[in-house]
Amino acid sequence: MLSLLAVKRVKVIKMTVGKKKSKPVRRESLNLPAANFLTKVNRFKKLQRTIARLSPSWQACIPIAAIIVLVWGYAAVAQTAPAPTTEEQLASLKVGMDTMWVMVAGMLVFFMNAGFGMLETGFCRQKNAVNVLSKNLIVFALSTIAYWAIGFALMFSDGNGFIGNSGGFFLWNVADNSPAIGDAYQGIFKALNWTGVPLNAKFFFQLVFAGTAATIVSGAVAERIKFLEFLIFSLLLVGIAYPITGHWIWGGGWLADAGFWDFAGSTVVHSVGGWAALMGAAFLGPRLGKYRDGDTVAMPGHNMSIATLGCLILWLGWFGFNPGSTMAVDPNAIAHIAITTNTAGAFGGVAATITAWLYLGKPDLSMIINGILAGLVGVTASCAWINVPNSAIIGTIAGILVVFAVTFFDNLKIDDPVGATSVHLVCGIWGTLAVGLFADGPTTGLYTTGPAAGLLVGGGFGQLWWQLVGIISVGGMTVLLSTIFWMALKALLGIRVSALEEAEGLDIGEHGMEAYTGFVKETSFDNRSESGYGGYAGGSGGRTTKL
Repeated sequence: MLSLLAVKRVKVIKMTVGKKKSKPVRRESLNLPAANFLTKVNRFKKLQRTIARLSPSWQACIPIAAIIVLVWGYAAVAQTAPAPTTEEQLASLKVGMDTMWVMVAGMLVFFMNAGFGMLETGFCRQKNAVNVLSKNLIVFALSTIAYWAIGFALMFSDGNGFIGNSGGFFLWNVADNSPAIGDAYQGIFKALNWTGVPLNAKFFFQLVFAGTAATIVSGAVAERIKFLEFLIFSLLLVGIAYPITGHWIWGGGWLADAGFWDFAGSTVVHSVGGWAALMGAAFLGPRLGKYRDGDTVAMPGHNMSIATLGCLILWLGWFGFNPGSTMAVDPNAIAHIAITTNTAGAFGGVAATITAWLYLGKPDLSMIINGILAGLVGVTASCAWINVPNSAIIGTIAGILVVFAVTFFDNLKIDDPVGATSVHLVCGIWGTLAVGLFADGPTTGLYTTGPAAGLLVGGGFGQLWWQLVGIISVGGMTVLLSTIFWMALKALLGIRVSALEEAEGLDIGEHGMEAYTGFVKETSFDNRSESGYGGYAGGSGGRTTKL
């Protein structure tokens, strides 16, 4: 009996074990490929039922969306470009670096507008501060419009020896494959095919130079010119006069072909601005009370602090003006030009200080400021082609010249409140001649493309002759066009404010506001003194009014 019970118990255990093992077998069967297939079929049927519930229009969108995805995927594969070569990567990197340098240098030159604004405002009287600031601010905006519309095209597009005539106005639909250079360049601005930067970078850099030429005029005609007439003249100068002479030299014109050289603009920018300023000052006449009984009456500036700040800003900006004219990241050239530029400016300031001390009896701050600027203007044409000792000589001579130029123009009764003609015209001429005197020559290793050796370094008169021809030609054309512009404005609109408005100050007459509200200011007709808190006072016949 016991044995029978034991046998049954074993059978029960076996049956129980078999049942426990049968469960995992069923679970494993669910993971077979057939089970996966059945799951996918069920999901597909569920998707069919979902689609069937959609409207016919939405059902039609499904295959269209699928086709779009497939086409996009194919296009992405088809457009995959091969990896650039090392040479292509290096060329792209160079274009990027050159462009960055040109843009930063152009921004430094743009910042020079702040320097001109501070300098000219400080050199002028308190009652005209708003007027001077307004002119310096708006003139670059107008220069941008004029140069973008027609100036850049006239100056740099392909044409004849006199002017560019291949279009490019407004930089619209321009044929140009910049940054390609040399023979690889295809476009209408072949005069700029030597620099491997995009067209917009070329335009921006040249624009800030054009704006500088217009700003030079502002200082020479300050304190008595009508605001609107000055704006019109600035448009004409930047849109017409400046591009014509600029094309002769930088646009591949007849002077460039003849052998005239101007690296960064002693003639192209500074002399052109100086000639236009000289004609403006001449047509306007001197300020009331400036010349009495054969004597020159001093009209001191109201704020030499901001004038000094303006000088320092301009000095900084010149490191974009001259080194930036390489328009490429050339370490040796950039460093060399920066040193020659700084050296000339430093020697110009020291020379003007000593000259003013000996000639005028005191180290006049205004002469120190103009001496530094004179040295910088004087070296602008030759900075890349001379050695450092010669840059010191050029700056020294410029600093001496500017002191005597100021008194020279006063003797001619050409009233220039800030000395713009003395700095930019006289020293621009000197700097252009300096190329023909001090250029090292392309065989010395300093440069390979540029002027022949100058007279004082054994090169003969050849280079000096063409520099003189360029000075006379550019000066003659600028004087002619400026005379036409000034005379037309004078006849049609009048260019000078009334005597009463000049005595009261252009801030009130032209702008209806003051730079220093509440300060006492001079409103006399003889302009012998200017009174204010901490300003100049004294003299006879002065009438002050607190407005």
